[in-house]
Amino acid sequence: MILQGGPNIYGFAIGILSLDSNFAKVPGHIKNATTFDFPVTYKIIKDARIPELMGQPDRTLLEPFIEAARELIRDEGVRAITGSCGFLAVFQKEIADAVDVPVFISSLIQVPIVYHMLRSDQKVGVMVATKSGLTPEHLSAVGADHVPLCIAGMDGQKEFCEVIMEQNKQQLDITKLEGEITSVAESMVRENPEVGAIVLECTDMPPFAHLIQKAVNLPVFDLITLTNMVYNAVVRKRYQGIMPL
Repeated sequence: MILQGGPNIYGFAIGILSLDSNFAKVPGHIKNATTFDFPVTYKIIKDARIPELMGQPDRTLLEPFIEAARELIRDEGVRAITGSCGFLAVFQKEIADAVDVPVFISSLIQVPIVYHMLRSDQKVGVMVATKSGLTPEHLSAVGADHVPLCIAGMDGQKEFCEVIMEQNKQQLDITKLEGEITSVAESMVRENPEVGAIVLECTDMPPFAHLIQKAVNLPVFDLITLTNMVYNAVVRKRYQGIMPL
């Protein structure tokens, strides 16, 4: 229900443009609604999958995402739009230009913000699904092309690649995936001690962000931290004890 002349106060604040995937999404994943303590709604983009968004994606993919974003606003009254893959960063500007609500299509939007939090001799560590998939175009689209980065990919990690990248099987071994993700994070920080914080590009990594932080003792940012921030910006609440004027 949308109240005429005012914002939608009963519907979903956050709309999520979702890739077409078939493996289970555990709590902490953007596509598991229990991740959030506020309502979110989804629109699956049929036949849009991770491989098509890596490197130089086909621009014909853009229109279905724009149409889905418009549908979420029109039908669900969402106040902000996000996505379910960090490589959607290449479409950030186009989707934002096509709608009248804030769009934060990729966790990589946080990279410049995180960099400005750090000492000038530190770098932002970025963990991605695959290093070859992250291009200067992705970084430029979110204003991160001039940020000093250390990039680590999940390339060669068997469980991650078979279930998430290749989607050759649907059964996810959580213990194996935990070990792979924390191992990649530890290696990145060990080899690059100048890393001052980590941004997780991939939406399959946030369920394990607490383990990454425990392993490397650094701040960890991801699409969940970004979604929580945007929600708190588009749904402001009165503080307790403040009397109405």
